[in-house]
Amino acid sequence: MTENGAYFNSVVSIGTQPGSYNKHHLVPFGEYIPLQFLLGEFLKLLEVPMSDFSAGKAQQDNLYSAGQAIGVSICYEDAFGALIRNSLPSAKLLVNVSNDAWFGDSIAPHQHLEIARMRALESGRYLLRATNTGISAVIDNKGQITKQAPQFKIMTLIASAQAYEGATPYIRFGNALVVVLLFVCLLLGGVRYSWRF
Repeated sequence: MTENGAYFNSVVSIGTQPGSYNKHHLVPFGEYIPLQFLLGEFLKLLEVPMSDFSAGKAQQDNLYSAGQAIGVSICYEDAFGALIRNSLPSAKLLVNVSNDAWFGDSIAPHQHLEIARMRALESGRYLLRATNTGISAVIDNKGQITKQAPQFKIMTLIASAQAYEGATPYIRFGNALVVVLLFVCLLLGGVRYSWRF
């Protein structure tokens, strides 16, 4: 909690370089009430317990461990590549902490793991993923899982993670490269279609 009474969903680093990261991309109805000016009183009447966190800044300082800059994301923030890009290229390693208990024994935790693999691949960084119900994993800079803990088992993963530097095309250009390639494909498809007639 801050001086002005705001609550954040945060990751805190302790040690020689203490710091914190406040979740920016909050889950609607789980962490905040969208359109609170409209829905707030109605939800109070229903007596539905709701969280009301504040969003952290989109651009935040990286956390540090063992002298390495770490890009942090909380829960489903790893689904937003542009948000992860904010910590790069200075971050040498990525960390995601997640509460996947919401999803139970569904396909969602497995999908969430696949999303994390994509973030590791597109950033060229190891991604360490810690979850409360699984699936915790160490993912290398090529998006491959090097160590994994199963769902619903208390387990400590012991693995090596390599810090990486540099900028992949995604770090440099983000989604702009995808948009340009899509435009080129549409253009070529249109040219090919016009040759048929």
